[in-house]
Amino acid sequence: MKLVNTGIYLDRIRDLDGPDVTCCRKYFKDMKQAYENPAGMDEETLMYTVYNDGRAVSEENGSLRFGLTVMEPVLVNGECNMTRGHFHADPHCDEYYVGIRGEGILLYMDRDGKTWGEKVHPGSVHYINGQYAHRLVNTGVEKFSAGCVWPAKAGHDYKAVEQREFAVRIYLENNKVILKERD
Repeated sequence: MKLVNTGIYLDRIRDLDGPDVTCCRKYFKDMKQAYENPAGMDEETLMYTVYNDGRAVSEENGSLRFGLTVMEPVLVNGECNMTRGHFHADPHCDEYYVGIRGEGILLYMDRDGKTWGEKVHPGSVHYINGQYAHRLVNTGVEKFSAGCVWPAKAGHDYKAVEQREFAVRIYLENNKVILKERD
């Protein structure tokens, strides 16, 4: 699915700002356990920023949340920058991602560890079934941004992904994206 021209210039969206927006930054020190070879990286390297609409909403009435993930073009010894990834605590809650800037991959994983992905680019729209873990990966040489919308009651289960990692690693070698199965 591709967005039609709505008069909104998605490529010009940089960050979210406002009194109800929360911001969470993830640094390499928060992510290093996810990489195959974390040696030699500065622990204070900014990996990504997540902006969320922080307004108080009811989780019972079908309210939605909106967020924006902005990923830096960082390689960890060749491995592409990635988000932590998560399942939804409530697997009945689906989600949508919209590519805004840069290039990346949206990785999916089912509870059995089967992993697959979709390319994300400005204007691409991605449906995420609530049964699947999902993670963004910046495969480009510039910042990569994606917007997302999900039910307020979805919750995030990061521990399940820490216990069963995605089955592939993504590298950038000579400006070419390389997928490698985990050992």
